[in-house]
Amino acid sequence: MNYTLDIKKEHGRKTSYVDAAKKLWPLLCEEKGNLIMASVAIFLNSALNLVAPMVVAHVIDTYIPTKDYHGVFVFSGILLTMYVAALFTSYFQTRWMGGVGQRVLFNLRSAIFNKLQELPVAFFNQNKAGDLISRINNDTDKLNQFFSQSLMQFIGSIFIMIGAGVFLLSLNLKLGAAALAPALALFIFTRLISGWVKRKNTMNLSSVGGMSSEIQESLNNFKVIVAFNRRDYFRQRFEEANNENYKTSVKAGLANNLFTPVFGLSSNLAQLVILAFGIYLIMQGEFTLGLLISFISYANNFYNPLRQLAALWANFQVAMAGWDRIAAILDMKSDLKTVDIKEKGLANAKVPILEFKGVKFGYPNGKEVLHDVNFKLEKGKTYALVGPTGGGKTTTASLMARLYDPTEGVVMLDGKDIRSYEPNARTDKIGFILQEPFLFTGSVRENILYGNVKYQNYSNEELEQVIKEANLETLLGRFENGLDTKVMSSGDAVSLGQRQLIAFIRAVLRNPDLLILDEATANVDTVTEQLLEDILKKLSKETTRVIIAHRLNTIENADEIFFVNSGEVIRAGSMEHAVEMLLHGKRKS
Repeated sequence: MNYTLDIKKEHGRKTSYVDAAKKLWPLLCEEKGNLIMASVAIFLNSALNLVAPMVVAHVIDTYIPTKDYHGVFVFSGILLTMYVAALFTSYFQTRWMGGVGQRVLFNLRSAIFNKLQELPVAFFNQNKAGDLISRINNDTDKLNQFFSQSLMQFIGSIFIMIGAGVFLLSLNLKLGAAALAPALALFIFTRLISGWVKRKNTMNLSSVGGMSSEIQESLNNFKVIVAFNRRDYFRQRFEEANNENYKTSVKAGLANNLFTPVFGLSSNLAQLVILAFGIYLIMQGEFTLGLLISFISYANNFYNPLRQLAALWANFQVAMAGWDRIAAILDMKSDLKTVDIKEKGLANAKVPILEFKGVKFGYPNGKEVLHDVNFKLEKGKTYALVGPTGGGKTTTASLMARLYDPTEGVVMLDGKDIRSYEPNARTDKIGFILQEPFLFTGSVRENILYGNVKYQNYSNEELEQVIKEANLETLLGRFENGLDTKVMSSGDAVSLGQRQLIAFIRAVLRNPDLLILDEATANVDTVTEQLLEDILKKLSKETTRVIIAHRLNTIENADEIFFVNSGEVIRAGSMEHAVEMLLHGKRKS
């Protein structure tokens, strides 16, 4: 299955705002209480601010001409009370919305991370880690900024605008229509360029992800860069990514700032229309000075939020561009689902621990790696996979552990389709030691118990006893502080050989039915390699071992040798035949 996050597709993605709202709602539904209270506060705040101009108009037209200063002071007090009430509603609105953005950000990042846990190895092989990190950190933060800073302003501006528009039309239909005419032009303008603005922001977010990927890749391989004295290569690659990010940032900035001057121009045009038309209506006796002042105030209440919406709309476009990149991950579906297959595994010696039946496999956009492969692995035996580099050995082992599913055919584990096992049940049966084991920052204890709940609550003394019973105490002795030896994910705290030993202990302690070793002794010395072989010999008689190795002494004691090359997995027979096939790179005649 192709799991590539297609950047070009994201640039052209047209997610409607209704669809985006539907997808975002599950993240907001837990905040319904805060959103409702904040909305009520916004409504009251808007109502208070909208009533104020009418009070001012009433004072100007009623009390000022008659010099009734008592009425002026009374209504001034009423206005002051309204403004103080508006202050409090604004405060509570901010308070209720204060934590919404952070909680939405937390839930969104959790949703993305949980989705990543569901996706197979193929997804991570086809996408750069730096870009994924950028989506989790940077893109989600764009949404957080919108929810925590812009959403309530957005809603408040809408309330004010609608209310101001209603007052404008109700005070004088002709003057109100003239005042709102520039807003209609703005609506058309916004609809026309919103898609273009969103695409520019998507391209900018993609370039940020690309730069993040470039930095991560270069830093991960910095030792190699220094060893070959190719810092110039590092600088060149970073400069290219940085220049691309600069160009897209400039374009996104121009697009986002285009709204503000246009919205400002429309506001100024509306003011001119109101003044000209309003003075004409006063001269005709159809309007009063107080109403004109209140009309100008309502026009400001309509167009000032509209100017704010220009900036908020740009933030919304950035948030939606970020959401598209986030949704691309959330929409991913794993093809490694547990399949409900009505069959029963027969757990007895006659059933092979593993069987390939007509298995074919190919990577996305690549040639077929395995062609109609058939073989069986019996319980308790040791098997070796040999073959030239790129012949398909690691791919075969990955299919055994169900890191991938075959494109055709079936893999049987203990008499059952491997797809029918729940992940926990499958991993209990299969141990996999990779050529380049990954360790987590922590201690040796934490790393060897990773994924092993059986011994999680054991003390160090109890765990050391378990390790001794598994004949692994000599390996543990290779670490200066035993179980408490510090480990760094970068590998700087322990040697590559020690990392391999930790992976070996981790796999053996799980006591799997099938243990796969992919060049597991490639980075250890000869003495340690012999020690590992002795430990493998002492494993349970029911444990089947599959060894992938290039060094022939590693596989000389295997019960059976398979030669893997050109999409085929065939029995090599004796050690001599395996050597002959390796030398000639073809199957035994």
